[in-house]
Amino acid sequence: MSTQHAKATKTFLADKKNAKWHDETLWLVRQKRDNLSKHIPEWEKLRETARDIKMYSTSHMEELIEEFEKNATANGCIVHYAKDAEEYRKVIYDILSSHGVKKMVKSKSMLSEECELNNYLFSKGIDVVESDLGERILQLMHAHPSHIVLPAIHIKREAVGKLFEEKLGSEKGNFDPTYLTHQARKSLREDFLSADAAMTGGNFAVAETGEVVVCTNEGNADMGMSCQNLNITAFGIDKLIPNLDSLAVFTRLLARSATGQPSTTYTSHFGKPHQGGEQHFILVDNGRTDILEQKEHRKVLNCIRCGACMNTCPVYRRSGGYSYSYFIPGPIGINLGMLKDPNKHSGNVSACSLCLSCSNVCPVMIDLGEQIYVWRQKLDKLGQANKEKKLMVNAMTPVFNSPFMFNTAIKMAPVVNHLPRPLIYNGLNAWGEGRELPKFTKQSFNSWWKEHHKK
Repeated sequence: MSTQHAKATKTFLADKKNAKWHDETLWLVRQKRDNLSKHIPEWEKLRETARDIKMYSTSHMEELIEEFEKNATANGCIVHYAKDAEEYRKVIYDILSSHGVKKMVKSKSMLSEECELNNYLFSKGIDVVESDLGERILQLMHAHPSHIVLPAIHIKREAVGKLFEEKLGSEKGNFDPTYLTHQARKSLREDFLSADAAMTGGNFAVAETGEVVVCTNEGNADMGMSCQNLNITAFGIDKLIPNLDSLAVFTRLLARSATGQPSTTYTSHFGKPHQGGEQHFILVDNGRTDILEQKEHRKVLNCIRCGACMNTCPVYRRSGGYSYSYFIPGPIGINLGMLKDPNKHSGNVSACSLCLSCSNVCPVMIDLGEQIYVWRQKLDKLGQANKEKKLMVNAMTPVFNSPFMFNTAIKMAPVVNHLPRPLIYNGLNAWGEGRELPKFTKQSFNSWWKEHHKK
């Protein structure tokens, strides 16, 4: 495995205080999830049901797409399809340019991050304003989300206060979260009123009704979609679910898994255009049908983007989202990145302890840790195995295959305690970077056992 992730982590770990806060905060969210789930006797049954619904949806995707289009069109909406990121960007630009749009307010959408929408529209002369607080902070900082649900979790309020002083003219030295939130809302109100169009992503697309459901805590998706007559909702085809009964299962799981809430503050259904307006739905593939062909990995399409796997992951919590090369970090990001481009993102595979905590908390029962293990077995065939680690494994194989050589090596291990440091701590010892190896005992366990457990 590559050491790329470990090297990238150094920047995050340089601020030890913030790294500790990041770890503890996300673990608190994980604990909130646990506390709420324990109060629902049928929690595991809900997870199993959600998994089964998702497996049904992905195996009947063509049927659900046709049903969604039929019902959405009957509701007065306009349905588009995009096979990849380029088509997704073009469809959105064509809609906006045909209406002379110069400014658009946008609610949170990881799909837009996936397809690099904002910079594309900026280059075409269209201003895009992120309306959710976390995304707005990151946009003003010219940064990207480090978490799919808590995008600015790595940024402390003091930094936000200084940013707002510079960009929004807020009160100098006031880092109070409530005050900063009000300042952001005050600024955004003008954007909501002056924008020519609004856009949001989608958490679930209900085939039975032809509507898209968006789950938020701030209500900015509703603000944008209410204030503007030209509305765009874009989502991956993996967000399709059969009916409203299925939706009820997911809404019981989503917020509890994501932020430890019983429910999101807003669960909004977008299914019809405003009177005299337009509601556009864009269904995006961008590699999702290719994932269906990956038997070992197709379950990643079950993902409902709750971020629970990140909140529990001991590696993510201690390394931050920017240490991963893929735009989605954490366990789900490792798997999605490998499916997207294994040559580019194989370095993330090492960012896993194989504790399987991610698999245990996933509300749709994706075997995330198990899949990462499978990817590790594929690295050599992909030509991505770390050369130093491969050399060490090859050197150790005959030792582990021979009881005599293994026991001899164990007996000689204490010699390491007296070797010069350059022989121990070098490029071949990635573990020794930032760590001290434990001292070897004079007596091996085998020897001790024979002495104290004689037949």
